[in-house]
Amino acid sequence: MLRDYQQRTIDQLYAWFAAGNEGNPCLVLPTGAGKSHVVAALCKGILQEYPDQRILMLTHVKELIEQNAEKMRQHWPNAPMGIYSAGLRRKELDEPITFAGIQSIAKRAQDIGHIDIVIIDECHLVSHKDEGGYRSLLAALLIINPALRVIGLTATPYRLGHGYITDKPALFDALIEPVSIEELIYKGYLSKLRSKLTSTKLSTEGVHKRGGEYIDSELQAAVDTSDKNQAVVAEVIRIGYERKAWLFFCAGVDHAQHIKQCLIDQGIVADCVTGDTPAVERAKMLAEFRAGRIQALTNANVLTTGFDHPRIDLIAMLRPTMSPGLYVQMAGRGLRIAENKKDCLVLDFAGVVDQHGPITAVKPPPKKGDKIGEAPVKVCDNCQEIVHISCKVCPACGAAFPEVEKAALRLHNLDIMGIEGIDLNVTSWTWRKHISKASGREMLAVTYYGGLSDTPVTEYLAVTHDGYAGEKSRRLLATLAKQSCALLDYGCSDIQSQADSMSQAKPPGAIEYKREGKFFSVINRSF
Repeated sequence: MLRDYQQRTIDQLYAWFAAGNEGNPCLVLPTGAGKSHVVAALCKGILQEYPDQRILMLTHVKELIEQNAEKMRQHWPNAPMGIYSAGLRRKELDEPITFAGIQSIAKRAQDIGHIDIVIIDECHLVSHKDEGGYRSLLAALLIINPALRVIGLTATPYRLGHGYITDKPALFDALIEPVSIEELIYKGYLSKLRSKLTSTKLSTEGVHKRGGEYIDSELQAAVDTSDKNQAVVAEVIRIGYERKAWLFFCAGVDHAQHIKQCLIDQGIVADCVTGDTPAVERAKMLAEFRAGRIQALTNANVLTTGFDHPRIDLIAMLRPTMSPGLYVQMAGRGLRIAENKKDCLVLDFAGVVDQHGPITAVKPPPKKGDKIGEAPVKVCDNCQEIVHISCKVCPACGAAFPEVEKAALRLHNLDIMGIEGIDLNVTSWTWRKHISKASGREMLAVTYYGGLSDTPVTEYLAVTHDGYAGEKSRRLLATLAKQSCALLDYGCSDIQSQADSMSQAKPPGAIEYKREGKFFSVINRSF
């Protein structure tokens, strides 16, 4: 059974194709949203409706191949599927659905033959230029079937030095964003993250960049010193001693090994996984970590994708990076929910939170030559918690931030004696069909989401009702559709279709609302 937002994802994808859009869409789903479940349900739905279709599911690591194939079996036990992966020692190409590793299959277009749909997991790894394994395979498959369509999935729809993956030149033409991190946390599907400004800071002074990212050898030399390593470990132990599962992101193999040894010297059960770790040893190590027999695991460029351990409740970032995508992938390891886990603490020794902003409002990387702006964060003077710039009260210690003087006073809702409304900086919105308990008639409901500490605000539009209430709601819907550039069919009587169209549109940047009993009244929207 799919969760509501997972079904919404598939519905919005179908709606995008049904609208006659050409090109290739990308589904943007936060880490932990269950992309593999969406892929499984999508493949099942396509083949049950169109049995002659052939689908190729591509990714870059064998762990994701196994994960996606496993979810496919859960949704559809008798699914006609095969796996093509040298790492998994399987080469099956005769089934309608093939889960494959790009390294294994990049030069096998003629063996694969006619493909109707290619689905690419972690599609931000696909080059925006006509180069690399993904692009060469797709070019060859397009010769075989010029009508081939590509569907991407990612939590980070941008590339270092390029910007969004839809910025030209690009493989993908549109981003479909059906759910936000805020909504998933509010509904209990993801865990909260907290971040602290640490006393120990790792400097990148003097480290050069290549291709927009720090040069690995120079970066490791800058941050991997005995004094820094001991200071980092001491601070992690002091702040996170009550936490159960620690994950360290280090700047290189040597750095990861040195941090591991510092942890062991302080009595912490720790181990280290790198790209050089043998597969059998790596599997055993991860199993011990998941079982709680290893408290701290250090790694270098390995455990950013394809690795999930819900119990992780402390992440130590020791790897400065210019890539917001890498930052989000690292932080995303702490988003999974687990029993007795309240949140995940991110100790940012590398300054990446300050550089890239909260993961709910990450700045995409600038295009080559563009100027880098400041991230929308600030630090609590009382407890050093790193929070979004809009927070009025620190969510960690309750200390109030100084009031920012307003430029001018203004009336609200034309009510000179009214109580001023509450402002909410909107990060996303979700529309859905609602059945009125009073009348039994269909309505539209829209929920506005703000920061993680903000209460979502829901308002109802009685678009099917008669009289003034119905007319007012229909006028409001038309206004919101115009302001958000929604592709809304006003002649459509299907409420769910209208909700899907509005969910795909751009929400207002902020709203002003009042609570009236148990309901909300939105009195102003700023687009």
